[in-house]
Amino acid sequence: MATRKKNDALPPMEGQAFAELMQQMAQLPQISPATLAELQAGYMQQATALWNASLGQGEAPAVSDRRFAAPEWRANPAASFMTQLYLLNGRTLQQMAGAVEADDKTKARIRFAVQQFVDAASPSNFLALNPEAQKLALDSSGETLSRGLQNLWGDVQRGHVSQTDESAFEVGRNVATTAGSIVYENELFQLIEYAPLTAEVKARPLLMVPPCINKFYILDLQPDNSLIRYAVAEGNRVFVVSWRNPDESVRHLGWDDYIEQGAIQAIRVAQEISGQDRINTLGFCVGGTILATGLAVLAARGEQPAASVTLLTTLLDFADNGILDIFVDEASVRLREATLGPDSPKGPQLLHGQELATTFSFLRPNDLVWNYVVGNYLKGEAPPPFDLLYWNGDSTNLPGPMYCWYLRHTYLQNELKEPGRLTVCGEKLDLGAIDAPVYIYGSREDHIVPWHAAYRSTQILKGRKRFVMGASGHIAGVINPPPKPGKPARRSHWIAKGAALPADPEAWFKSATEHAGSWWPDWSAWLASHAGTPQPAPKAPGNRKYKSIEPAPGRYVKVKA
Repeated sequence: MATRKKNDALPPMEGQAFAELMQQMAQLPQISPATLAELQAGYMQQATALWNASLGQGEAPAVSDRRFAAPEWRANPAASFMTQLYLLNGRTLQQMAGAVEADDKTKARIRFAVQQFVDAASPSNFLALNPEAQKLALDSSGETLSRGLQNLWGDVQRGHVSQTDESAFEVGRNVATTAGSIVYENELFQLIEYAPLTAEVKARPLLMVPPCINKFYILDLQPDNSLIRYAVAEGNRVFVVSWRNPDESVRHLGWDDYIEQGAIQAIRVAQEISGQDRINTLGFCVGGTILATGLAVLAARGEQPAASVTLLTTLLDFADNGILDIFVDEASVRLREATLGPDSPKGPQLLHGQELATTFSFLRPNDLVWNYVVGNYLKGEAPPPFDLLYWNGDSTNLPGPMYCWYLRHTYLQNELKEPGRLTVCGEKLDLGAIDAPVYIYGSREDHIVPWHAAYRSTQILKGRKRFVMGASGHIAGVINPPPKPGKPARRSHWIAKGAALPADPEAWFKSATEHAGSWWPDWSAWLASHAGTPQPAPKAPGNRKYKSIEPAPGRYVKVKA
């Protein structure tokens, strides 16, 4: 048998299959022939080097990808070569996607689609190609495969890939445990008033509006990382909106309902219970968009109920929507309107929570999908308990009309920021008419609300503003409590000296200073300056008109999608 010599071509199967794939990629619009030729030449040079290294003629580069970190991948020559070739193929496909001469949105979509394919095609995802899973199966006499099949069947029954041990958590028992009472409810939300933890509370209460596409207890996971408990312990009288998980009875509700019967009604009840005309307000993610819209509606009616506004990872200017932008165009929005909106043939429908949850998981597929496919099914491992992932899997539905309005007027047409462009609850909107100081927070690595996009709210709102950027992503950046005494700080945050907020976010960042630890104390000090003088803490929740209905966290948050 003839032996291969250095610089021999790849084995026919690998070389031919990838060459065909590259040809298909070349059919994408406007890839420069010169660029394509350069990529092909570079690919063949690297692939040949890998093949020669597999024959002992050279050294293959080190693999840092954690999917292939187990020693079994390196110990098996075939698996090692397959890993190196897979990573090279993935890099080359992404380079080709980046070389497409098209508009930014088209290029982003191509890159996203290619990355989804590359991640799904990883040899680690297949038992026949995963030496680590194979060794576990042999060492356990097939027990890991048996457990994997049991895990798979359990997930089929649940309708999603398990990311944590869901039996380890129960809302109200070991998540969402801060003491409080439901003091108001309607068909959209329950309002929670939390029991004070201090003898005195600040006069002006704090109303928190969380996102309606998730459940509120991301702000109250455990006592040690609960922003709600932290705010209560800081002497605030805290009210929180707990959105209903919509069912068929409310599938007709629209954006105006979420503003009038949601945010505005919550503001009015908090005012009445506290006896304060002006209250502090906080909105998180979509909750911030809803809150700002509600305050703009009230401003159009001559009301200014907010003593302060805090916006956490919130979009008001949707010019840069991060990775979610690739899903939104005129055709996709029309499809949603035709199937979910008020004029669809079947009438308004629900957008089911599992669809949203799956979409968000595939924004980070290796971390939130394939990692668990490999662990749960190929290795037969039970995912460990993790409160944040339990919350992440506790999905919520949305009424189709509300969702369709939101998609069209914000993500697609970016009209919310334009004064007078939109009419909501019968009023022409102008976010600049909100008369209140604003604390705006963005997370540096947020892929859902990029910090540049969060920063742009500083150019829309007219009150005195403070912008703070935290480390990490959309959730971990927000849920970043101060460390316990003697413990190191986990993450950092950036604050710029002075009140200047230039139009260019990078200009702000150049003037900002990084500070170790949580941004929560900075926000708490800012909030205290707008909270009024302390007064004795209330002895009971609610008042004569709004009495306690049931203990927190209430019924609404426990309803599964």
